[in-house]
Amino acid sequence: MKTKVLIIGAGLTGLLLAYRLKKEGISFKIIEARNRIGGRIHTVYSEKETPIEMGATWLSTQHCELLALLEELKLPIFEQFMDGIALFESLSTAPPQQIELPRNQQPSYRIKGGTHAIINALAKHLETDELILNEKITDIHYTTKVGFTLNSRQKQYHSEKVISTLPPMLFVNSIQFSPALPEELINIANKTHTWMGDSIKFGLSYPTPFWKEKNYSGTIFSNVGPITELYDHSNYENDRYALKGFLQSGMYLETKENRISKVTNQLQKLFGTGASAYLKYEESIWREESETFVPTDHFVLPHQNNGHSIYQTSIYDKNLFIGGAETALQFGGYMEGAVKSAQSIYQEFKK
Repeated sequence: MKTKVLIIGAGLTGLLLAYRLKKEGISFKIIEARNRIGGRIHTVYSEKETPIEMGATWLSTQHCELLALLEELKLPIFEQFMDGIALFESLSTAPPQQIELPRNQQPSYRIKGGTHAIINALAKHLETDELILNEKITDIHYTTKVGFTLNSRQKQYHSEKVISTLPPMLFVNSIQFSPALPEELINIANKTHTWMGDSIKFGLSYPTPFWKEKNYSGTIFSNVGPITELYDHSNYENDRYALKGFLQSGMYLETKENRISKVTNQLQKLFGTGASAYLKYEESIWREESETFVPTDHFVLPHQNNGHSIYQTSIYDKNLFIGGAETALQFGGYMEGAVKSAQSIYQEFKK
């Protein structure tokens, strides 16, 4: 199967690149190892169709290219609800501090219908044969004469150019290359932080926003845990209600039943008995996602090597590009970084 451009990964960067290349009339295929599109953008619809983000959620007014893309796709945004009392747990032996968050702080925003709306809006422009799910590229071979030959367990592909949008650490550790990748690239990639890789996100949908009735914003910051951060996660129309946040990373060692028990106990302690009347509990342990996370024996700091200069240079005679949120020169790891990476690589095809 032959194409001019083969894109590895159907997350925001890969789908935006496909959307741009299609407008230029450049043939491409996107190969995605998962059975779904979106990558680290993953909106699940809980009880009563409450959208809960298991992945990327927020944007700000600084995210200019993402905002421009949302406007282009006619996708509205709305401000994250923060009105009322926020709770801060500093010690397990002390009652939580009640804080009224100032109104002059820079707001965060969410996408109407859930973050996956941007993924769906981009994907709807693709033909069936341009997007292939449930296929993992296992090895890539390059020669000047032939170009790229890429193998999955199911098929073989031939392409003039290849764009990877995988997290760099996953890219260098999950695919075999011939000839081998540059050693410096491998070293940097293995020390590049994969955003969300060690995160545990969770959400609970509710029949009513009981926290608002007590003038709580739904916001929690905690040094005690297992919840470290929590926010109101009601939808744009404010007729579906949820709380969504993060758990301590070590909670992946617990059973799901224990996580639910500890989460609900902490919420009841902070918000009262209404917290136990949830409709559905959802969670995503990103370190268990083999198409995102790579176990490593060394510590990698948040954002470490995101936007490194080595990712700005194509390899194999300038025919293989390394993209994705972590490679962007600004806003590495965020949706804005994913968009910036796509736009940067796309410009190379317009030269």
